[in-house]
Amino acid sequence: MSEFPQDQNRVESRAHLLPEEAAVGSDDPQAQAAAILAESDLRENVPNAASDTVLERRTSNQTVVAVEPPD
Repeated sequence: MSEFPQDQNRVESRAHLLPEEAAVGSDDPQAQAAAILAESDLRENVPNAASDTVLERRTSNQTVVAVEPPD
């Protein structure tokens, strides 16, 4: 992860532990947040980065079937 201000803002925002993370604790929330965001960015930018997942890019009109309400 680069050290641009927007990246640092993302890390600081993500460093606030989720309830599940707070329950077990974290030795370094900043480093943990940076690692989570770096992996997330990689998975988003490199489609085959996570071989066990499938990344689909669709818009809402491609995923929702419009149902007409009854008269």
